[in-house]
Amino acid sequence: MPLLIVISGILLLFILIAKFKLNPFITFIIVSLFVGIAEGMEPVAVVDSIQKGIGNILGFLVIILGLGAMLGKLVADSGAAQRITTKLVEKFGKKNIQWAVVLTGFIVGIPMFYSVGFVILIPLVFTIAAATGLPLLYVGLPMLASLSVTHGYLPPHPAPTAIAEIFQADIGKTLFYGILVAIPAIIVGGPLLSRTMKNIKASPLKEFINPSILKDNEMPGTGISIFTALLPVILIGISAVASLMLPEGSTALKALAFIGNPVIAMLISVLVAIYTLGLARGKKMKEVMDSIASAITGITMVLLIIAGAGALKQVLIDSGVSEYIGEMLQGSAISPLILAWLIATVIRVCVGSATVAGLTAAGIVLPLATGANVSPELMVLAIGSGSLMLSHVNDSGFWLFKEYFNLSIKDTLKTWTVMETTVGVMGLVGVLVLDIFV
Repeated sequence: MPLLIVISGILLLFILIAKFKLNPFITFIIVSLFVGIAEGMEPVAVVDSIQKGIGNILGFLVIILGLGAMLGKLVADSGAAQRITTKLVEKFGKKNIQWAVVLTGFIVGIPMFYSVGFVILIPLVFTIAAATGLPLLYVGLPMLASLSVTHGYLPPHPAPTAIAEIFQADIGKTLFYGILVAIPAIIVGGPLLSRTMKNIKASPLKEFINPSILKDNEMPGTGISIFTALLPVILIGISAVASLMLPEGSTALKALAFIGNPVIAMLISVLVAIYTLGLARGKKMKEVMDSIASAITGITMVLLIIAGAGALKQVLIDSGVSEYIGEMLQGSAISPLILAWLIATVIRVCVGSATVAGLTAAGIVLPLATGANVSPELMVLAIGSGSLMLSHVNDSGFWLFKEYFNLSIKDTLKTWTVMETTVGVMGLVGVLVLDIFV
């Protein structure tokens, strides 16, 4: 019966979001109430559980996502994203253009939300394709594979960071393992896959045929652009390496652990970006602060959706459903990593949102991380991979891609959906390979 109630809750989640177009945050609260009461909890206890779940998950994430949005906005507005793109294209040349845009998508995708990265980089993709005479999908798909994978796998993006918090996974290790898994997934889902799609005709939106591009003297230098965009990764990475090499309890390790803490790493990165991409470029502090303030408005709904997913997760725990499902699944011969991936995939197909799929799956399979000998970091990546699978007509990313590339629904399914599925499957393969060594 508990499992039937959870399945009914997920179906209700799907119907309210996909069919009735109800806001995901409101939907999560309704479904949390339904599941809690159906499981026999007192209504007031369900409300308390919802409040606890929202508070627990947002306490950490508000800081990370807020600072991440600020950094991404500064990278975009300053022209650093454009500088990285143009310099890499210049260095790689036409023959290796795919690798240039892959690297661009990866560098820019780490600090920037997917939709923001998409909107910022797509005009540059159109410009590159027009200048080189190469098919649009041949140039664009590799970059979008990079953006999608960083969105699904890597902190400080919302879903992987939130899932890492749920599983108490180490952010540094998650980032390190995530990069190892991401590289082959991007290569297969981007450059290699796009070479099979040269015959599919795509064309840019007419508004972007002559996109507005900053002049050379209006952009920061290449080195400072890359350094600033990747600074959170550098700081978290140094801390992760130090934890493996330095003696426990040493002063150096404590200092690097502090600097590599995701909150501190993001704070330092934003402060550096305010100077390198703002004040040092001759901008006034008020102008930089206005840019930062506008960045926060874009993540409000993301935070609420994550809060709603946190509420449902807490109700599943407090009602005993998570423990029940965990005990039931622990008897299964299937690897917890594969189960986590499958559950995330099913929810992704039903609901459309990768963030919703990842966070909902995390709440369901949470007991597997404590009840089985499995790395919590790999559980985060398995769920992240599953949350990217089989994007179709109920996913906003599907329509964003379709409209910007002027494709039919059939061709969007043959390109975007296949790409998302490829990176999702490759992610699972990478996780299972890492599981042998971790």
